[in-house]
Amino acid sequence: MSLRVEVRSLTVAGQPLMAGLAIEVPPGAVHTLMGPSGCGKSSLLAVVCGTAPEAVRFEGSIHLDGERVDGLPTRRRGIGILFQDDLLFAHMTVRENLLFAVPAGPRAGREAAVRQALGEVELDGYESADPATLSGGQRARVALARALLARPRALLLDEPFARLDAALRGRMRELVFGTLRAHGVPALLVTHDLQDVADGGRVTRLGER
Repeated sequence: MSLRVEVRSLTVAGQPLMAGLAIEVPPGAVHTLMGPSGCGKSSLLAVVCGTAPEAVRFEGSIHLDGERVDGLPTRRRGIGILFQDDLLFAHMTVRENLLFAVPAGPRAGREAAVRQALGEVELDGYESADPATLSGGQRARVALARALLARPRALLLDEPFARLDAALRGRMRELVFGTLRAHGVPALLVTHDLQDVADGGRVTRLGER
C-alpha cells in the first residue's frame, strides 16, 4: 500500500500556505513534514484524512495504492491518525478501548486481534487495566495499538512523541516505525524534532523560502 499526496494549492481562511507539493510514501515508510507553526502541516494531515474544516481549501489529489480517495468521506478512506494526546476512552478498560477499533466480525476473532495487538506493543496482560492507572508510555502504546487495529491503509502521525521524555520518546519511535514496517503501512509524520525522522526516511520542509 502506497500513499501519494499532490497539492496544487492549500489555503486556510484565504491565506495560501503551500502549492506545487508532491509526496510519495512507499509501503511501511515514514515521510516527515517539518516547518514552523502555522505553515500548514496539521492542515495537510486533516485534508488527507478528510477532517479539514470549511476554512481549509484544497486543490490536488490523494491516492492510496493508486486509488483516488480525496473525494471519499472520512470513514471510507481507511486512513488512521495518531495525535500527541492518546485520546483513550476513560470509561473503558484497555481491552474495550481496543475492541472499539476492531472491525466488525466474529467475537473470538476480534478478541484474538486485541490480544495480538497488546503483544506487539509489549502490554500482554493489560486487557482489564483502567487507562488512568497506566503510565504515559503505556497509554501511548495502547493508542498505537488501537490505531493499527482499525487496519488503516495509511497512518498520520501528528507529533505523537512530543510529550514523552527523551528515553521513552526513543523507544516509542522504534516501536511505531517498526510496527509500520511490519504491517506495510505508509505514514506521514508531523514533528519539530529532527531526531523523530525515521532512518532513511524522507523529509519535506514546509513554510521555508
